[in-house]
Amino acid sequence: MTETVLITGTNRGIGLEFCKQLSAMGKHVIATCRNSSPELEALEVEIIDGVDTADLNSLKALAKKLEGRNIDWLINNAGIANGISMDELDQDAIDSSMRMFQVNGLGPLMTTQTLLKNLSEGSKVGIITSRMGSVADNDSGGSYGYRMSKSAVNAAGKSLSIDLKPYGVAVGILHPGWVRTDMTSHNGLIDPDESVSGLIARMEGLNLDNTGSFWHTNGDLLPW
Repeated sequence: MTETVLITGTNRGIGLEFCKQLSAMGKHVIATCRNSSPELEALEVEIIDGVDTADLNSLKALAKKLEGRNIDWLINNAGIANGISMDELDQDAIDSSMRMFQVNGLGPLMTTQTLLKNLSEGSKVGIITSRMGSVADNDSGGSYGYRMSKSAVNAAGKSLSIDLKPYGVAVGILHPGWVRTDMTSHNGLIDPDESVSGLIARMEGLNLDNTGSFWHTNGDLLPW
């Protein structure tokens, strides 16, 4: 039986690469995004656009479209980034940080909760976060809004792993590495294909025994 994977934020970068690799593996991919792209439309995946993971009404509309369908993997990938230094903490920075908190911090929590009826025993939830959300690993400072939003989603993922365990649903909190994408202005250490290959391996190894763990794409456990 073909597994179904729903991925958020799929029109470019890591989300697009997830769609490429998972569809090539024979999984049925539901690609959600705010706006589609020619690259996404070139793939043989099911596309649902107009989905804003920071908008509860948008998520409810998505849940209605998916009513009665089972999701084996839910990959919360949608996110935004904006580096904010201590010298930039003005009103615009506060507004930008609030938006990052909505999208990066609350978005995966709201998406998972809204689609809970589509998950069943054995389903898995992946949250694409960043090691920049690690307090113990922070040795460079700065990036206040982004770091705080990712710390928030790490906390949410840990709580979700506890709350969803009785349902037989495991939750993985996953760092993709420093990936060369549009979001990073193509700076980084690895390309999306390498990152996503590792993330898929982490999802395949995810179970109720290691649920709630914070993993690097290379398999290393990361500190909180």
